[in-house]
This record gives sequence, C-alpha cells and structure tokens, in this order.
Amino acid sequence: MKNPLIIANWKMKLAPQEAIDLAKKVKKASTKYKGAEVVLCPSFTELAEVGKIIDATGLKLGAQDCFWEEQGAFTGEISPKILQEYGVETVIIGHSERRTSLLETSQMIHKKARLVLSLGMRPVVCVGESFDERQEGLKDSIIIRQVHDALNGIWLNKMDSLVVAYEPIWVIGSGQDCDPEEIEHTHQVIRQALYDLFTEQVVDEQVKIIYGGSVDPENVSNYLSHATVHGVLIGTASWDATTFSAVVAGAIKP
Repeated sequence: MKNPLIIANWKMKLAPQEAIDLAKKVKKASTKYKGAEVVLCPSFTELAEVGKIIDATGLKLGAQDCFWEEQGAFTGEISPKILQEYGVETVIIGHSERRTSLLETSQMIHKKARLVLSLGMRPVVCVGESFDERQEGLKDSIIIRQVHDALNGIWLNKMDSLVVAYEPIWVIGSGQDCDPEEIEHTHQVIRQALYDLFTEQVVDEQVKIIYGGSVDPENVSNYLSHATVHGVLIGTASWDATTFSAVVAGAIKP
C-alpha cells in the first residue's frame, strides 16, 4: 500500500504534559515515518501545543470530534472552523464511543461530515457493528446503512478527500484480532456502498478506507497487505511513542 494513512487517536487518555511529551517523542521519531501519512489527534485542550510541536514536520494535526455548526450558542462544543484555525486538517466523526456513550445519531454525523468537507477539511467517518449485530448476521447491512446515513446527498468536489474507518465495536480496545480476510470483505462492502453515492472515479481517487480495532505492531502489516485497506486508526498503540513507531514501521514495510 502506497503511503498508508496512520491516524493516532489519543482519546481522553493523556494528561496535558503526557500529551506534550508524547508529541515531542513522536516528532523525534518521525524522520523514520517516510512513506506514511501520520495524523495525531490529541484532546482539544492540547491541540495548540501539539500543533506547535509538530509544525514544519511531516506529521499532521487531527481532532477527535467537532460540532455541526461553525458558531452559535452550543455550550461545551467546538466548531470545526476553530479547529481549522489551530491547523487541524482531519476530523474523526461518528466514533463508536460517541455513538454508544453520547448517543450520537446518524443525522448528527451527517451534518458534521458535510460541514467539515465544506471547510476543505477531511472527515474520518467511523462505521462498525456491535457483537450482537454481528451474531445476528446483520454486519453488512449495518455497515451499508451507516455509510449511506453519513454521506447520502454529500458531494465531493475535486479537491475534497474523505476517509471511512471500519471499526468493529466488539474489537475496539479488546486486544482481540479481527481476521484480515474479514476486514478485506468488509472494506469491499464499504466500497460498494460508496459507489452508490459517488462515481467510481471519485471513490477510487478521493476516498480512503482504513481499519481500526486493536491495531498493534504485530498485526498491522497483515491488515495493510490487503489492497482494500488504505491505513489504520490506532488507539491504545498510539499512546506510547516506541509502540506507535513500531506500528508505523510495520505499516510502511514493503
């Protein structure tokens, strides 16, 4: 896979100084990251400082979420326009933790994706099935519905780019591997759902489909050996600079 996309989701796991120290260590190691696009997504409170640390490096700044309006009386929310002013280029949207813990709806996710794209930023739309949905044989239909709900009616202009991240909910944070063959099948399902919404050329040239769920240095190369997997969204393995660098090395290994 040429230039895999590696997104580090630091979630709400790091104290301010821990995030700053991690960013400095990742910056130091980033000279070895050539051949991959690496995005760091710290907490909102550390965006400015992490952005300064990685400025003028090959590393890019991302955010873990945003609101669906540019401004207004929305206490506690953050505008993607403000994120953009901090140097954020990529925004994670619809992560399963927000869908389940904060009851984020498909309508919210759709509005966020639309606004992020309108500002020239890149949304990372997360989709994935629960264990019960998987057991009931509903996985593919759930994935297709989530893709359609998030992106139906949205137009990608020539300079726009979009990421869809497949994250099976039952795998996230469990340390349990997902079969690479199953991931490849699911990514094909996602691609077909995208063909329902966009032209084949747009999907092939402007959309990346990545995988997230207990990605680590041992399994990342297996995932990325499949042509349908364009990168990975990493949680736990991104909270330690040495482990994260090992993941990136595995991702760019020929």
